[in-house]
Amino acid sequence: MSSSPAGGGPPEPVVGVAAVRVPLVNIANILTVTRIALVPVFLLALFAVEGSTGWRFTAAVVFAVASITDHVDGWLARKFGLVTDFGKVIDPIADKALTGAALFGLSILGELPWWVTLTIAGREVAITLLRFWVIRYGVIAASYGGKAKTIAQIIAIELFLLPLPAGFDPLNWFVMGVALVLTIGTGVDYVIRAIRLRARG
Repeated sequence: MSSSPAGGGPPEPVVGVAAVRVPLVNIANILTVTRIALVPVFLLALFAVEGSTGWRFTAAVVFAVASITDHVDGWLARKFGLVTDFGKVIDPIADKALTGAALFGLSILGELPWWVTLTIAGREVAITLLRFWVIRYGVIAASYGGKAKTIAQIIAIELFLLPLPAGFDPLNWFVMGVALVLTIGTGVDYVIRAIRLRARG
């Protein structure tokens, strides 16, 4: 059946389907906010009773669960089209809050040298500022090295959090060493990419 009016005029315009608006409150954003909410819970468990194996194991479990949500929320957002501007802003904040809390907590307890914590934290702050420095020229996408760095950091921190026997110390430091190498290496890579991006702009 023709959509033309009875008078034989041009067809009536077809109204297009409006783009679906992603709701702010969705499962991906809920998981991200939950990760932030778990930070004080993690710190309470970490500092609850120094030397308590039970509380220390609880802190390690909370950190592991919160870290898993970092991967799950991103996957859900991409898989089901739940990406929001809020999520783009809050997700990296949640990541840095969790990792930073663990690193500074371990250093305060004297279990991780401050130079390790400050190296990792300093790199994260510097790269965040770097992204803002070049934002008008483009976005520096996360590299495979950056993703490997994040995974290495999480595993290293988890090993330091777990109440493991002293015999595991060499493994703990080996993994932390890998995390540090990736942290510094990817940081240098981001700086080079930022300079090239500015030069092209």
